[in-house]
Amino acid sequence: MLTMAWRQQNIRAWRPGTGHWAGAWWPALVGVILWALGGLGAVGDASPAWGAARAGAADRLPSQHLATGLEAFRRGDIEAAAKAWQAAARVAADAKQPQAQSRALTHLAQAYAALGHYSAAAASLHAALPLAEHAGDRTQMALVLARLGDVAVATGDLVAADQRLRDALPLARALGATDLVATILHTRGNLFLAHQQPHEALAAYRDSAAAAQQAHQVGMAARTLAHAALAAERDGQAQVSRALLDEAQAHLHQAAPSHDTAYDALFIGRTYQRLAHADPPLVLRAAEVFAEAADQAQRLGDTRAVSYAWGYLGRLYEDAGRPQEALQLTRRAALAAQRVSIPEALYLWQWQTGRLLRALGESEPALAAYERAVATVQAIRPELLHGPGSASTSFRAAVGPLYGELTDLYLRQAAALEAQGQAGTPQVERVLGQARATVEQFKTGELREYFGDECVAAARRSTTALERVAPETAIVYPILLADRTEVLVSLPAGLKRIALPIPGPQLEQRVTIFRNALDERDPLRYLQHAHALYTWLIQPLQADLVAGHIQTLVFVPDGALRLLPWAALHDGQQFLIEHYAVAITPSLTLTEPRPLPHAQGQVLAAGVASAVAGFPPLPRVREELQGLQRLYGGVVLLDQEFSPERLDRLLRQGPFEIVHIAAHGQFRPEAAHSFLLTGQGPLTMAQLGQLVGRLRFREQPLELLTLSACETARGDDRAALGLAGVAIQAGARSALATLWLVADEAAAVLMEVFYQRLQDPTVSRARALQQAQRTLLQHPRYADPFFWAPFLLINNWL
Repeated sequence: MLTMAWRQQNIRAWRPGTGHWAGAWWPALVGVILWALGGLGAVGDASPAWGAARAGAADRLPSQHLATGLEAFRRGDIEAAAKAWQAAARVAADAKQPQAQSRALTHLAQAYAALGHYSAAAASLHAALPLAEHAGDRTQMALVLARLGDVAVATGDLVAADQRLRDALPLARALGATDLVATILHTRGNLFLAHQQPHEALAAYRDSAAAAQQAHQVGMAARTLAHAALAAERDGQAQVSRALLDEAQAHLHQAAPSHDTAYDALFIGRTYQRLAHADPPLVLRAAEVFAEAADQAQRLGDTRAVSYAWGYLGRLYEDAGRPQEALQLTRRAALAAQRVSIPEALYLWQWQTGRLLRALGESEPALAAYERAVATVQAIRPELLHGPGSASTSFRAAVGPLYGELTDLYLRQAAALEAQGQAGTPQVERVLGQARATVEQFKTGELREYFGDECVAAARRSTTALERVAPETAIVYPILLADRTEVLVSLPAGLKRIALPIPGPQLEQRVTIFRNALDERDPLRYLQHAHALYTWLIQPLQADLVAGHIQTLVFVPDGALRLLPWAALHDGQQFLIEHYAVAITPSLTLTEPRPLPHAQGQVLAAGVASAVAGFPPLPRVREELQGLQRLYGGVVLLDQEFSPERLDRLLRQGPFEIVHIAAHGQFRPEAAHSFLLTGQGPLTMAQLGQLVGRLRFREQPLELLTLSACETARGDDRAALGLAGVAIQAGARSALATLWLVADEAAAVLMEVFYQRLQDPTVSRARALQQAQRTLLQHPRYADPFFWAPFLLINNWL
């Protein structure tokens, strides 16, 4: 242990306001690091755990497998623990002992969750619950419910988590199971944090800590106090957070060393590190805790915990501007992660290595390290992209900066080559292609997280260079960086880079202002922003667009640009849609452009004209659907006839090529909360994807999915991700949808013109939409872009 005198001496060595430590501090920290850098110890695989299950269970299981599993879990060998608990469950099942089998399955779920296999953990718990009910073991029932709540929080199913915890807590209290009450209250704190309610989380954690202390569970008390400190920090109570961390560490020193206590120490160190941004001397406390965690993990043989401890220590050095020392630690951390095959730790240290090499001016090795980090991320599941004790976060938040930094390196490399007179050469095009491919990997990963692995895996991946499919099309690929915006433009002549001195955050802010101005329908406001965005994003391309005789622009937007109604950009005289047909696609690699077959296809049109569930009526929907039926024939479902069950039945029966739905709908930040409103209740986008997605397995998949009268959550680009990915999720070649709710009279006019133009075999989908939008633009009632700009053609534009 480090003494308080050592801490005080070296806290004084911090040089206030510099962001670096005085020289006297570093020899002392180097001593700590050398103390931590012993041998690697035994190889084992571990993960942040929920905490050991109730200790009293061991003597009630039918074999020694449970005890073997508990010992393996204690030392961090999670896979060995899982094997032992699988064996315990089999023995109990063979002996027809449901109570023992339930407890073994609950332990097994703990191991699965520690390894990031949350679906397997949930399946194990769902199998354990009826066994506990059959055995009449109410304590085990409460424990299983609590663990199900824990898994639901980890996977983001917050509604299910709340219900499970509400079921478990009164049962545990009635049983007087104080330690289990502490666990449930801790998970409630996690749930509040997931809801961005740190004040409520802090109260729940405090109650959990009190229950844990009453039950003499010092490890649990330490864990809960550490999480309470994080909640206090997020609630703006820095001093309270620090006091809670000190208390958590004191409790942790009283607990027996284990896998859990090593990870609790890592969590405490990370929270000290967060507080150090406002209170720099606390970085010394973080360093001490990481060193203690490394020492404890080595003695346990928990190589994964060792890897995290060394990596986090390396990050402290990096933040202090000491890249050489940081690189040494980071390489040790990466070696430990490689030894036991922990990709969710390895990518962090590969990424950290790339940053450090870049800081040292070693650009080529830095690039290689970044490429290895991205390759590692591509090979693992999104739920594994979080370190010990990390709060659940999005794919964008977790690894977006990694992909952005690698893309930035490629673009700077291309700029350097261009400065040497190599613009337009195959070498520059290759580097630009690598930059774009990196962004594509990120986009695919983000869609995979939003919708789930299955839908993206089932999507048809393009193997054709899209700019060669339609010679009159330009693909515009904006890349938002912290200090600038770069636009990659694919033209028939090749791939071109245009650098704009507009920081990405500034561009996104202007997009948001423009959207708000459009909602207010004040031309004096929105035209100035429409012109500014045109000047930034389109004007630099104008000469190339004219030279290439371009008629269609396909944008691949990112971030807030997914909320941008591109058609409404303005050159000072006319809107963009007056010059070009416009389409968007969430990803080039998930787009397979093919012309619309113009043999008369089957159409399924459904809609809700009446007021439903508090939503206002859409009286022109009836006319919209009837007009579509006059043009194409097919089946119409209106109001009560439109139900999820009826839609499912018809899609199973008919080979429809166009599905048109005119009903209220909303896209939200979570795919599970996005829905369409049928005449008999909501239809989630996930359900729609399942229903329509069956058509992807036909020889002729769904050509067009139209969602009329939907809207996207304003200002939330994650909700726009759902809008942009709806065609992919549903297995359709194209989707037509809206960014905001439009007057149904205007929508009916636009849809009629769109489908009329679509019958012309010489007119692409994008051109058909352009002509429909221009019709509204020329209409005296609907000329304002509020009426025609929100319509977006997504994916296949041909």
